[in-house]
Amino acid sequence: MENSRTVKKGDYLLIDYTGKFEDGTVFDTTSKEKALETGIYDEEKDYRPLFFRVDARQVIKGIDQGVLGMKEGEEKILIIPPEDAYGKYKDYLVQKIPLARLELQTPPEPGKKITTPGGREVRVLNSTETAATLDFNHELAGKTLILEIKLVSIVK
Repeated sequence: MENSRTVKKGDYLLIDYTGKFEDGTVFDTTSKEKALETGIYDEEKDYRPLFFRVDARQVIKGIDQGVLGMKEGEEKILIIPPEDAYGKYKDYLVQKIPLARLELQTPPEPGKKITTPGGREVRVLNSTETAATLDFNHELAGKTLILEIKLVSIVK
């Protein structure tokens, strides 16, 4: 009856998941087939189950809590509010920064991501000849996430 084990804090797990927004748009998945089907396939990505330790802050809080009590092979849909995912969207994390401070010669293109001199990847909201307005929020901040997960295995 090895299959009757349930997930508890400290267990190491492998899960497959597909992440969606409330409108049904898929933003991430561990399934190559699902990625191809939804148009988000990235040939650089390695599609395989996610490995993590429960309650070790390796994944968002909503996943850590959502997998507790699951059995191997079980599937579940988790609806994760922003505070248990990537946090609320914070307006103060949108900042206008001089291009010179960003070490840029030309204005970055709005909508693109750039890496700051400090190594942080940020989204460009707007830019002029002298400054860029950057969004330092996580791209999933403020969003409710819907995760379809399957517990592939509890790793010994």
